[in-house]
Amino acid sequence: MIAALARLKHERFFLDGELVIPVGKNLSFEALQMRLHPAASRIRRLAEETPSLMIAFDLLEDEKGRDLRAEPLSTRRAALERFFATLGPSEALRLSPKTTHIGDARRWLSRAGGGALDGVIAKRLDEPYRPGERAMLKIKNLRSADCVVGGFRYATARKAGRKEVGSLLLGLYNEAGLLDHVGFTSALGSLDRDALTAKLERLKGNGFSGDAPGGPSRWSTERTAEWAPLKPKLVVEVQYDHVTGRRFRHATGFLRWRPDKAPRDCSFDQLAREARPSRMMRLLGLA
Repeated sequence: MIAALARLKHERFFLDGELVIPVGKNLSFEALQMRLHPAASRIRRLAEETPSLMIAFDLLEDEKGRDLRAEPLSTRRAALERFFATLGPSEALRLSPKTTHIGDARRWLSRAGGGALDGVIAKRLDEPYRPGERAMLKIKNLRSADCVVGGFRYATARKAGRKEVGSLLLGLYNEAGLLDHVGFTSALGSLDRDALTAKLERLKGNGFSGDAPGGPSRWSTERTAEWAPLKPKLVVEVQYDHVTGRRFRHATGFLRWRPDKAPRDCSFDQLAREARPSRMMRLLGLA
């Protein structure tokens, strides 16, 4: 990415944007995570195998050195489009799509949540650039899915020395009939955690028969790696916003238990509609 940007005709400019890695017809969050590795040799290899792109959505200083941060977004966006027009084809940069028509935004949102983008960003046209502030709204396309509870993690904090459930580990049956781990939910709301922990501990047994949960998150040293597999007896409906790599990218929200649904009916078919490439990918010139 650095080498590609250095080859642009302008020597000085200040862009704001997001780094993405297209793999096939989707953007791969997993490929982006793999770049977070201490070995420079591995990063170089991955950069060659799956080149990254920068999707630019703001111009803070143009190629003439003019500071645009105090200008309204409408002015900065016009300057960004003029800047891109001077570049010609670029292997490293893409201009983010934009619209001021609610119909376009609704169509984009209806296709969000699959392997491309997870929502639509709304910003005020009259606002200056506000660094360090969340001066935007991110609107997500929330959906729900019924998942098998294939295990659970204990919470880090314990009540009076007793272990307490912290999150439920979710699974879906794949095409081979194996239960794959697809994510988790820790937003258990007003559930009685003591009663739930006791219930789950009675169901300990064979858990995920396909892909199983890994160890603790690399970003949270306090999070315990201890998790308990469960017999595939419980079904829960959860709310999610983004699926990538056949997994929920973010934590899901607990909606309700589904005692009326058979665990074997919880398959990846629920997420099949997420696999299609979105119109947003075509607007970015990536599909």
